[in-house]
Amino acid sequence: MYIPGNHDDLLAKFYGAYGNIIVQKRAIHRSASGRRMLIIHGHELDTIVQNVKWLAFVGDVGYQFLLSLNPAINFFRRRFGLGYWSLSAYAKKRVKDAVSFIGRFEEQIVHCASIRPIGDTAYYNCGDWVESCSALIEEYDGSLSLVHYPPHAEAAAFASRKSAA
Repeated sequence: MYIPGNHDDLLAKFYGAYGNIIVQKRAIHRSASGRRMLIIHGHELDTIVQNVKWLAFVGDVGYQFLLSLNPAINFFRRRFGLGYWSLSAYAKKRVKDAVSFIGRFEEQIVHCASIRPIGDTAYYNCGDWVESCSALIEEYDGSLSLVHYPPHAEAAAFASRKSAA
């Protein structure tokens, strides 16, 4: 199953089945424990993305530009012995903080990877593979856990193996 978001909105025009992949706007997932979960992309709840399309487009272009700078920034950070840092995540958080007064969106939904109760509902946010490098994993018993993949871990391991040889 694939749920397109605001950064891959082009795929929203291709809802349907493609081999083993189903592209759809939202889904109901039944866990191994029998719980039903609504699966959506968070941009559906973002008032800016939904109501001010031109601003969302400009923001997306700027965000993509900042994403393209991340590899160069982190190349130099690694050279100075510093850890991974995301310029795009930093800028996104600053912008979201600046406009959080619009609709108090932050109180309605979480913007980052998390598992938490909201009232009598369990809220699961898997995050993303671009900034937080996180995912939700369903265990055989139906429980869900949040995992974080350390950015550049494979590249660092490869570099250390290569230098040891």
